Amino acid sequence: MVSKEENILFAAEKLFAEKGFEGTSTREISRAANVNISMISYYFGSKEKLYEKLVEYRMSEGKFFAQDILERTDINEWQKIEKIIDQFSGRVRHQKCFYRIMQREQLYTENPQIVEFLKETKMGFISMYSQILESGLKKGIFTKNPPIYLLHATVSGTLFYASNAKEMYKEFLNDTEEDEVFEEKYYTELNKHIKYLLKDLLGYEENK
Repeated sequence: MVSKEENILFAAEKLFAEKGFEGTSTREISRAANVNISMISYYFGSKEKLYEKLVEYRMSEGKFFAQDILERTDINEWQKIEKIIDQFSGRVRHQKCFYRIMQREQLYTENPQIVEFLKETKMGFISMYSQILESGLKKGIFTKNPPIYLLHATVSGTLFYASNAKEMYKEFLNDTEEDEVFEEKYYTELNKHIKYLLKDLLGYEENK
């Protein structure tokens, strides 16, 4: 069940994605969340603190799923990579508002708290990829050792660009399917494409 605090966060998230931080007022947030404006001050103190809490909340979700995958012992290193791609892609797909905010923040943010959150998250993913790659190389699962920071850039960059360009590609393909049907097919193909790239970059052979 969504708490009152989460209800405000999710309402604010949609507005921040649509109108930006500066273009969104606390009054609009309270109206969208259907709460008294004083509740924003009660839970967060200010619009700035609400914004920081939203970023922290979403970033923490990402850390949890990544750590769970890293600690699994029932799957090999390539399967861990596959699960990371599937879950990361799912987050980008289903949390469009948040990732729209984050892409804007990476370009324009001056908030030191947000900068630190972004840095921590990126460093966490790079560390995770590094651990999986090192273990996979030792076991002979991977035969290539690409620059780990570029591996992360390949996954996240491809995901974000393709996600932002989805409507353009739908038009290019002259696809007349319902949006939900096309999106399902689109992200399935996108995940397969990223995995294909990583197989080559890591030197992973399926039937080895």
